[in-house]
Amino acid sequence: MKDMFGSPGTVSGLLLRIGQSLFAAASIGVMVSALGFSNFTAYCYLIASMGLQVLWSSGLACLDIYALRIKKDLRNPVLVSLFVVGDWVTATLSLAGACSSAGIAVLYAKDLNFCTGPTHLPCYKFEISIVLAFGTWFLIAMSSHVMFWILASV
Repeated sequence: MKDMFGSPGTVSGLLLRIGQSLFAAASIGVMVSALGFSNFTAYCYLIASMGLQVLWSSGLACLDIYALRIKKDLRNPVLVSLFVVGDWVTATLSLAGACSSAGIAVLYAKDLNFCTGPTHLPCYKFEISIVLAFGTWFLIAMSSHVMFWILASV
């Protein structure tokens, strides 16, 4: 079978996993740097889901590096099915965290006007973190899609 973009054990797969890890880590870093984030459950959930994403993607990036070094094909049915399930779980958690955080950000910024006045929350940091979380989800959605088609072909 022809290698698809993002296949496990390829350079494109490695770059996709590194991108997922970097976006998720950046989302965590920006959110943690915002004062008062821990007062909102949705933001804590975002950090937890992005933390899981960093662990999953970093682990698969290490596996890709190993496969590239020893020139091993990672496309056996058991391994690919594990990748599919892991990608689907982390994609769902990432999307849920990003969407719930976006809802809270819109509520506080637009509806309750907490971003202006005496209560002034660091809303721009929340928004940047959420955008990075959606970027993470986009990358994991790409790899989930690729893994699904690879599973169907092996």
